[in-house]
Amino acid sequence: MQELTLTTPALLFSAISLIMLAYTNRFLAYAAIIRNLSDKYIERKEAVLIRQINNLKLRLNLTRWMQILGISSLLLCVLTMFLIYIDLHNAAVWIFGLALLLLILSLAFLIREIQISALALEHHLSDMEKQIDS
Repeated sequence: MQELTLTTPALLFSAISLIMLAYTNRFLAYAAIIRNLSDKYIERKEAVLIRQINNLKLRLNLTRWMQILGISSLLLCVLTMFLIYIDLHNAAVWIFGLALLLLILSLAFLIREIQISALALEHHLSDMEKQIDS
């Protein structure tokens, strides 16, 4: 088995930071869309808007879990470095493995969220095509 050093978990810092930036940008985009949709829904309560609101609620929930899992992964990487520093290498290996698992779950949630986002855009395009055709 290869030895886990301080640099191994440190390598994930930049990757996780970039991922968290992307997640935050998604979250901010959803916030803007939801505010806009809220105004439209107050004006007219259409089925299309309700479907979009439900879709956004799901995507927002997924994004929240992506962020929680990503931040937890980063936290466990820091804990891994501390455990290595105080010579608890066995615990460090297990904690680092858990950090990797949380990162994998975060990315899996991202894949699901992208699928839902693409489907939402397809519905939106379909609605626009119906308006063009009529």
